[in-house]
Amino acid sequence: MSEKTVGNHMREMGIRAHYVKPYTATTIDSSVDQTLENILDRDFNPEVPNAYWCSDITYIWTGEEGFVYLTSVMDLFSRKIIAWEISKTLEAESVLRCIDMAIKRRRGVKPKIFHTDRGSQFVSSLYYFKLGSDVTTSYSRTANPWDNACMESFHALIKREWLDRFEILNLEHARLLVFEYIDAFYNTKRIHSHCGYMSPNDFEAKQLAEEEQKTNNNDIEPATLTWVS
Repeated sequence: MSEKTVGNHMREMGIRAHYVKPYTATTIDSSVDQTLENILDRDFNPEVPNAYWCSDITYIWTGEEGFVYLTSVMDLFSRKIIAWEISKTLEAESVLRCIDMAIKRRRGVKPKIFHTDRGSQFVSSLYYFKLGSDVTTSYSRTANPWDNACMESFHALIKREWLDRFEILNLEHARLLVFEYIDAFYNTKRIHSHCGYMSPNDFEAKQLAEEEQKTNNNDIEPATLTWVS
């Protein structure tokens, strides 16, 4: 179908595209330790769940309370948002609550690598203590959003597809809208090319079923071979 035909159909249906604004770096935190390493190195495609998690914070404007802040944690295996938290401040405690929720929802499992930008919340002693010594921390290079592209892309997506359609009143209104998008749509219904055009939940369920099938086959194989012999 040609671009002109698509345009004609869109006009008939009252549909218009959302313009994606190019990224512009607005802040550079030169005070953060420049020795922080980018361990992930843009490897956004782990082969198993809970190998690589990433996180970021984005701003949401509300009419009554000004900016509120959304922290999200994504499992790069399925692009699933496994935890999120909205707060009125940028204090590290909101990040820690989000990480707590992510670990709880993964039944106590932590990632091998946790990747973030160099924000003060992610270089605090509380953050390192929460993750523990068994998790390798990884950081984007200064003013380089492409090192955390999946997380940056998700936060742009939730604004473009959902939040920007509303005049958000306050933190509670923002929390309701984020819940509706992430838990009722993005994780459960929205298809993703990375997931073979399945939702993140369906993609993880498929992987779990395949692992269980492999386990069952391994359990049956020795008995089958014994019976044949």
